[in-house]
Amino acid sequence: MVTLNATEVRKEWSSVIDEAVHEKPVIIKRTRDRMMLSNIETIITILDRYSFHAVRFTEEDGSVTLSLDEIDLVENAPTEEEARRCLAESILEYAKEYYENYSVWSHAPNRRGHIPYVLKALVTDDAAALEESIRCRDGRN
Repeated sequence: MVTLNATEVRKEWSSVIDEAVHEKPVIIKRTRDRMMLSNIETIITILDRYSFHAVRFTEEDGSVTLSLDEIDLVENAPTEEEARRCLAESILEYAKEYYENYSVWSHAPNRRGHIPYVLKALVTDDAAALEESIRCRDGRN
């Protein structure tokens, strides 16, 4: 693995940033810490395989409830379109809250698996785009 030492990175900060943004991700080692510096397009490509899936339930009153598989989020609205919009907004809100408390949530056993979905929502940063990415399937009431 090609790793740059943090001291070297500090000395050549501008060229390291240029490499990470315009050429390829850069892996940096500082003592025992390792990290990667990358442009957002590469991160989007890495996260492309992560999708949001929801189970759709039609309630007795005709409203639609969507229950997200990847993150424990549920939304109900008069129509599926409205429920998808609400769910997308909830995903984005959850991702921002998760990121604000990343040191807590990323270490919680029941939330650690949310990291790629949180990052996907954050780099998308658009509820309408997230809404389009939610795949729904019918559930049983």
